[in-house]
Amino acid sequence: MLRTHTCGELTIQNAGQEVNLCGWVQRSRDMGGLTFVDLRDRYGITQLVFNMEVNPVLCLEARKLGREFVISAKGLVAERSNKNPKLPTGEIEINMTSFEILNASKIPPFTIEDNTDGGEELRMKYRYLDLRRNINRKNLELRHKMAIATRNYMNDQGFIEIETPVLIKSTPEGARDFVVPSRMNPNQFYALPQSPQTFKQLLMIAGFDRYFQLVKCFRDEDLRADRQPEFTQIDCEMSFITQEDILNTFENLAKHLFKVVKDLEIGNFPRISYDLAMQEYGSDKPDIRFGMKLFELNDLVKGKGFKVFDEAGLVVGLNAEGCAEYTRKQLDDLTEWVKRPQIGASGLVYIRCNMDGTVKSSVDKFYSSSDLTSILETFNAKPGDLVLVLAGKKESTQKAAGELRLEMGRRLGLMDPAVFKPLWVINFPLLEFDEETNRYYAKHHPFTSPVPEDIQLLESNPGAVRANAYDLVINGVEIGGGSIRIHNKELQKKMFQILSFTEEDAQEQFGFLMTAFEYGAPPHGGIAFGFDRWCTIFGGGESIRDFMAFPKNNSGRDVMIDTPAKISTVQLKELNIKLVN
Repeated sequence: MLRTHTCGELTIQNAGQEVNLCGWVQRSRDMGGLTFVDLRDRYGITQLVFNMEVNPVLCLEARKLGREFVISAKGLVAERSNKNPKLPTGEIEINMTSFEILNASKIPPFTIEDNTDGGEELRMKYRYLDLRRNINRKNLELRHKMAIATRNYMNDQGFIEIETPVLIKSTPEGARDFVVPSRMNPNQFYALPQSPQTFKQLLMIAGFDRYFQLVKCFRDEDLRADRQPEFTQIDCEMSFITQEDILNTFENLAKHLFKVVKDLEIGNFPRISYDLAMQEYGSDKPDIRFGMKLFELNDLVKGKGFKVFDEAGLVVGLNAEGCAEYTRKQLDDLTEWVKRPQIGASGLVYIRCNMDGTVKSSVDKFYSSSDLTSILETFNAKPGDLVLVLAGKKESTQKAAGELRLEMGRRLGLMDPAVFKPLWVINFPLLEFDEETNRYYAKHHPFTSPVPEDIQLLESNPGAVRANAYDLVINGVEIGGGSIRIHNKELQKKMFQILSFTEEDAQEQFGFLMTAFEYGAPPHGGIAFGFDRWCTIFGGGESIRDFMAFPKNNSGRDVMIDTPAKISTVQLKELNIKLVN
């Protein structure tokens, strides 16, 4: 080994020892007769001291060292006179006897510091330099710790990790596939998996009753902070279980991760139905770190001559406690905020509960003081509170109100990143109807089982059927989701029919699974967690990119290796591909 110790482990107990260190030059300082060099590696920073009186040649050579030079350094550990309590090695320094430049470095395009001067695109282009920064190192160490903790828990619970194929068959449901042309099978294509869904079901049929995998998945979709074209799932499946078994097993996984990684004890997770989540929070992934629940006001406000409310499918509001003193400018700002295309509301109504007990609203013309007081009582509003009301079509208004609730939570500082509030959302709709294509789509995927008591509704009222499905939500982020699967061939055929699959389409795409169902498929179910999202929440980050070693940018490009990129005409010919201009 070129080194006897790392740059993060030496303490006062090592004083007097001769050591060899290797690392990168963080910075150097010339102080007349002394030159100080901070040497950095993955483990920390150690101060090296070159003394002009003791070894002038060595000191002069040290003054030629630039930032990010890689060196091997030899010297004696000594107690520092000016200790640095912020560093684990801050009590010692190395009195240098020799060093060797292992590799020189160009001046980096940005400073390798916690507070760097490099923009995001520049840092992504030189990601290997960006990864030298403490914040990124700590993010990847957190990811590693979570992966180890996950594997330990799953192993202790009797799960077996099995790798599933990366080159699979393309299916038209869900997000777009990334496709891969086959050279040996001209004009045919593989797809990269959006998830190992059918394979883990086949593993259950094969008798591996507890499977898991930390698996790469791929989706060709528009990107944002919590999405990347390739991402990692904690993918899990179990046989001979009920929904309750799944929830208990993976609630305990979450508790295990909170304890091992964050040293936090988390109590039992609340459970809420999809319908109630939409009604009270306007979201199927509610953030329950704060209250501010939504209340429907249809019965209180309709029939008073205010056209906006009278013609609305839903009138819904929330109580922003302590905000009655909002200025007209602040209220106008909120109104413009809800009218943005991303939110989609047509406007905003407010009702102030003033400190003196009087009530003032933007709809005084249509509602009496007693009418407004009745509305305020619905929210248990106190003097100083501000009720905000939206109206419109039910589904879009629920979602807009949910976004307004989150925005008020942000503005009022109610979303403490150090607080974690997990919950399960259950009883999702099995199907959702698309008016454009005039057909049903699976809310989760085509293999999700209906709630047993709703199976009878598949023929008469498919839109009312609930899924035997569940999502784990933490602080308003969907961390994972899953379902009890269909394991009966006839029920799966019925599901394909409702989803407008022809018999030929179903056989072509999923015939292998339907055949497998004929050979003793056990009852089974599972869940998949977004591992990158989980790391981001635990690390207090804003984007999953920060917890990936080599992420893509918002255009799906890796600007470091410059991909996607063209391939040669020879390769195109081998693959039987002709480009269209």
